[in-house]
Amino acid sequence: MAEHLTPLDASFLHVEDADRHTNLGMGALAVLDGPMPDHQTLLSVLGERIAACPRFAQRLRRRVFDLGSPDWVEDRDFKLANHVCRIAVPGTGGDDDLFSVVAEVMAWRLDRDRPLWEIWVIDGLSDGRWAMLVKVHPCIADAVATVHILAGLSDEGPAHGSMPRSADDAESAQPHTGRPGPLQAAASWAADAVTGMAHAERALRGAAEFATGLLRPVTPLNGPLTSRRRYTAAQVSAADVDEICQVFDVTPDDVALAALTESYRNMMVRRGEQPKPDSLRTLVPLRQAVLLPRLPVDQDNPVVRLRMVHHRLAEATAGAVGGNPLATVARTVPVPVTAWATNLLSRLPQRRLVALAANVPGPGRPLQIMGSRVSAVLPIPPLALQLRTGAAILRYADSVFFGILSDYGAAGDELARGVEAAVHRLLVRSRRPGRPIRDRRGLALVVNN
Repeated sequence: MAEHLTPLDASFLHVEDADRHTNLGMGALAVLDGPMPDHQTLLSVLGERIAACPRFAQRLRRRVFDLGSPDWVEDRDFKLANHVCRIAVPGTGGDDDLFSVVAEVMAWRLDRDRPLWEIWVIDGLSDGRWAMLVKVHPCIADAVATVHILAGLSDEGPAHGSMPRSADDAESAQPHTGRPGPLQAAASWAADAVTGMAHAERALRGAAEFATGLLRPVTPLNGPLTSRRRYTAAQVSAADVDEICQVFDVTPDDVALAALTESYRNMMVRRGEQPKPDSLRTLVPLRQAVLLPRLPVDQDNPVVRLRMVHHRLAEATAGAVGGNPLATVARTVPVPVTAWATNLLSRLPQRRLVALAANVPGPGRPLQIMGSRVSAVLPIPPLALQLRTGAAILRYADSVFFGILSDYGAAGDELARGVEAAVHRLLVRSRRPGRPIRDRRGLALVVNN
């Protein structure tokens, strides 16, 4: 019995097909205290833990002319050693050297003739450290599940993570028996087209509005992707973020996006641009919707900017209750039509839409992998749709990490340093005398629907 992808999951493949430089692989990077286990022991332990995820031994089998969703089939040539790779960092093994390796790995597209995942074991870091990079295609797992997979590989196992079979087990690929022939597939496609037409008509109207919001003048932060990437990260104190939230009665999501907004504003000013109220948008993916809030880059006051971000995120989330029109199209329209629509959207100039900003819940407790303490967990977002910068935010232990993947010329390092400065600036404002402290018990970093 085989399982097939939902049209929504299949659309990820079409996004990559539309642009040879697009690679939707996403990742989670664990930095560990040494010493690193020997490679054979590591392979043995990882093999035992990966066995809990059957999808990791399956590959995709696509249909002729994409007349139907691809199947998940057993990879009879599966070898763990083909997916667990070891690499040494160049130079002195500092964070910059580590991030250059991450950027190189994330620039490569996963091989579709094999299961769509890799684990890179990175040796030679300074202070006796080593790292583990988990890279997964969104057909297998979304950003949240990727971090859960990393946690599932830890010594604590399922108590702190899971090994999901797909990006969304609740809406997992549907089983079917046999492989239909071309005529049967065409008949099924025609029937699906008729039954889904009413939903598709409404959804496509929403998609047109979505696309219209993307057509703006080009900035240096967007445009066609190249084959090279940069990765960098910012780290701020989780206690500092919580303090800012308590004082200003906002969420950690608001603080993170406000910090990114200030960093974008400063980048624009340094480039001689005049920030305007409608200068920039960011794409914020939720589980059932995609938000496109405008970033208040025109506002210099960090507290006013934070409150504006809070209001716009709340407003955008409330307006997304009906769901994302593009996701609705992908769920209701047959695969060939979805492929066409996805290819078209991926070629549209995403102007003034400059970045993807995703919040990823981190492991609830500190982790260990084969006895080594995990000192940091950094998220790695994908790049697509001509968005040359992606930022993912993850809370782990006592820190909040911003993982920033960018096209090689998109100034990701500058953005990361600006984020750290922006959070510090908000913290200073929060400690001014006379500020009331509001209690926000039970606050969580991620408030995705």
